Amino acid sequence: MKPQNVIVVLCLAALLAQRATATEPLIKPTDRVLFLGDSITHAGHYVSLVEVAFRMAHPGTVPDMINLGLPSETCSGLSEPDHPWPRPDVHERLARALTKVKPDVVFACYGMNDGIYYPLSEERFAAYRRGVNRLIDEVNASGAKLVLMTPPAFDPLPLKKQGKLRPAGADKYAYFAIYEDYDAVLKAYAAWVREQRERVDLVIDLHTPVLDYVAEKRRSDPQFTMSPDGVHVNQEGHRVLAAAILDALGHAPPEPSRELLKLVEQRQKLRHAAWLSHVGHLRPGVKPGLPIDQAEAQAAEIDEQIAALR
Repeated sequence: MKPQNVIVVLCLAALLAQRATATEPLIKPTDRVLFLGDSITHAGHYVSLVEVAFRMAHPGTVPDMINLGLPSETCSGLSEPDHPWPRPDVHERLARALTKVKPDVVFACYGMNDGIYYPLSEERFAAYRRGVNRLIDEVNASGAKLVLMTPPAFDPLPLKKQGKLRPAGADKYAYFAIYEDYDAVLKAYAAWVREQRERVDLVIDLHTPVLDYVAEKRRSDPQFTMSPDGVHVNQEGHRVLAAAILDALGHAPPEPSRELLKLVEQRQKLRHAAWLSHVGHLRPGVKPGLPIDQAEAQAAEIDEQIAALR
C-alpha cells in the first residue's frame, strides 16, 4: 500500500473511533453514579426522578445511583458571619467519597450557598472558582467522569413579599436575610460553570430552565413560585431540574406510576442516609443512617418490590 493510502486509512480509522466514542452513553447500565451537592441535592427528589427514568428505559440492569447531597454545603469553604456553625466544605469529604463509593460518574451541583447570600464580589467568586477547579481536578484524577451542574436560580419574590430581603449596601447578609439581587450572583457563577465544558465530561445548565419555567408560569399567575424560601425548589421544581438533566443525557422525563416513584424514593432516602454516615461529614444535625450493610440489605428488598411492579 502506498504511504499516502496508509495515511488515509489511519485517518478514517481514527475518525470512526472518534464517532464511536461520541455515541457511547455517558452513563452505562452497569455504572455507579455519585451525586454531590447541597440541600437541594440532599432533598433528593430530582435524583429519584433521574433513577426512575433509567429504570424505565433499562429495566434489566440499572445504574447504581448514590446521593451524597449535604445540607448547607459549599465547595468554596465560605460561611456567612451569622451562620450558626461553619458551613461544611465538600473538600473535607470528597476524597473519602471517591474512595468509598468508587463512582464511574460524578454529578456535582454547587453555588447556591457559595455566594453566602451576599452581593457579587471578586473575593467570593474567586473562592467558588477555586473550589470548583479543585473538585474538577480531584474527580478527574480518580478516573471518574464528571458532570458539572450550574446552581439553580434564586427566586426573590416570596421573600420580597415577606420583607426579608436586604438591599445593596447592608452591613451583612445571611441565609435568613438574603441580598435582594442574589440571583445575579448565581447567574455569574452559572455562566462560569458553563465555560468549563472542555474540562469535564458534561455541563448541565439548571439555572436557565428554572428561570424560564417560572417566567412562563407567571404569565398566567404573577405570584407563582417553586421556592417558598427563594432557595429550595419544591417537588415541581425538582421535576424541572430532573427534566433538564435527563434532556442533557438524551432521556425523556419519566411518567412513572405512583407506586414506582414511591419505592424508588424510599430506597433513595434509605441509602442516602446510610452512605452519608458511611462516608462521614461535619454537618451538625443530620440524623445518622443505618450501617451500610443493613441499608443495602433493605434496599435489596425494595428492589424486589420494584421488580414485582414490572
